[in-house]
Amino acid sequence: MNTASSGRFGPEFVAEQRDRYGRRPPENRMLSYDLAVLEEYEPWRVWLDEQLDLLPEPTAATFAANLWRDQNFWPDVIELAAGAALRQRGFGVEFERQWGTLTPDWTVVDEKGTPVALVEVCTHSPQKGTTARIRAWHGLVERLKQIPVPVVLTVDADRSGPPPAPDARTSKKIAQDLRRALLSPLHQVVFRSEGYTFLLRADPRTGRAMRPPGMGTVLVPPSNMAGVVSARPVAARIEQKAAKYRALAQEAGLPLIVAAGADRFTGLDLQDLDDLLQGIATVSAQFGFGDSFIHHPVDIDPFDPPRWTMPAELAGVLWVDNRLPFTGTWRPNPDAATPAPPGLTA
Repeated sequence: MNTASSGRFGPEFVAEQRDRYGRRPPENRMLSYDLAVLEEYEPWRVWLDEQLDLLPEPTAATFAANLWRDQNFWPDVIELAAGAALRQRGFGVEFERQWGTLTPDWTVVDEKGTPVALVEVCTHSPQKGTTARIRAWHGLVERLKQIPVPVVLTVDADRSGPPPAPDARTSKKIAQDLRRALLSPLHQVVFRSEGYTFLLRADPRTGRAMRPPGMGTVLVPPSNMAGVVSARPVAARIEQKAAKYRALAQEAGLPLIVAAGADRFTGLDLQDLDDLLQGIATVSAQFGFGDSFIHHPVDIDPFDPPRWTMPAELAGVLWVDNRLPFTGTWRPNPDAATPAPPGLTA
């Protein structure tokens, strides 16, 4: 293992990322680009370096090579954060130790190196295609910035669902149409192009058109993250993990733990999991200024809210926060067949 910081994500890495991706249009960059290069995220990169330094060199190199890809970033961060949370509780951890044909993400060991628990990690991620849609809308945002009319636009949508993201050809045509319309002497507040409807937004205090910073047109697109936030999908994933490793844990006589976390885009946090565990009747939703459609109607029975009971083979859930310093919070299973060691539950 490494004994000193390798500086994988230090100044040379930042310069390389800027040189490789900085000249690309924003829609063609990784969504993690800002995290990789901005000064405000340097503590994140330092933390990531520290975590990789604790892994065997080949494993660390694999993490470093794949970490910044959009599909890998949050699952990898949550996985590393789970290991950090286990170490903070005074235990050692081994990454993907071989147990027959299975390799749990972390094997927890005591000071003698004896295994005391198996930990599998799962990350709640946005729906498939979310990243591509965000990038597509971002492409239109960048095109509209070139129109020298400082107004704010949003996209209208009907109740059937959010508007589809435009492809590059459609974005180009929309930008041409909106340029003509916005530079026209005719005062318009609704603009239609390529099947989309764009609305000129007014300041609710003055009734006048919003004026954004700068001299270009600002489109606030659909966030592609709007909707009801629920812990039920991650609970189902946890159950799948527990079922997969149940026999191994029983054979080894070790408690089985699932460390869970969420991609920032999902809006899911520990409170949502706690509400589901306690059967509290709450409905959470996330949306942005550009979201004219949030979610289809949801039926909620306040007298019979959903409640999740952990399966007996699961010792508990270690929830990993997705904000630096990525702390872990323990939620025990009161009916666990094999409880977790006391030190892990602190």
